[in-house]
Amino acid sequence: MKLAVNISLKIIGLCSPKGAIIGPLVICGLMTDEKNEKKLKEIGVKDSKQLTPKRREGLVKEIEKIATHIVVLRIPACKIDANRKRGINLNQIEALKMAEIINLLEPDKAIVDAPSFNTSKFRDYLLSKIENKNFKLICENYADENYPVVSAASIIAKVNRDENIEELKRKVGFNFGVGYSHDPLTIEFLNKLTKENRGKLPTYVRNTWDTVKRIKKEYSQPRILSFFKQMFKKKKTTS
Repeated sequence: MKLAVNISLKIIGLCSPKGAIIGPLVICGLMTDEKNEKKLKEIGVKDSKQLTPKRREGLVKEIEKIATHIVVLRIPACKIDANRKRGINLNQIEALKMAEIINLLEPDKAIVDAPSFNTSKFRDYLLSKIENKNFKLICENYADENYPVVSAASIIAKVNRDENIEELKRKVGFNFGVGYSHDPLTIEFLNKLTKENRGKLPTYVRNTWDTVKRIKKEYSQPRILSFFKQMFKKKKTTS
């Protein structure tokens, strides 16, 4: 008589909040047994953007009970800028860090919230950085909306980033909002910093982002114009 063997696959979800111009890139890899995915759905796990900050925080402890492993990586803004200057774009940075997590946890299946619409290109790059390729890899846009294990990872990553941002606000003594380009408080803060530091911004700001470059440019243009006006005036008085 054959005995049924109940094998539960190790499944990992990987996700990272995107689009910030202040603060670190936070990537979470969350592993659980595949049979426990239903439990994540039962406790109300969904895409972090669909939940209030209070609800996300309340879910963290429940998620931790279901997960077997949780790995959170923070990549500071200055390191993101340094990599981008070397020709390593944000998608590649995410893939490199996600590969680190997969190499560490060695899942049977990994589901990734792909940051690029060219998911096949992202998947190929990610797979090239993984040591043991004997597992199933799924890369999809909006995976945090469709897979509970990725939704759970997105919640952990978002709560972790929010904590970091709140800590930074206390440190600088200014409420700069959520640190995204769509937030008027964030833009106000960046304009304030640019003026106070004469066009230079601190290392917790992603200086290579287009929004930040535009703010710096808007600050420098009147100064350049003023400089040439003064030079012209000086030349006119001496002639």
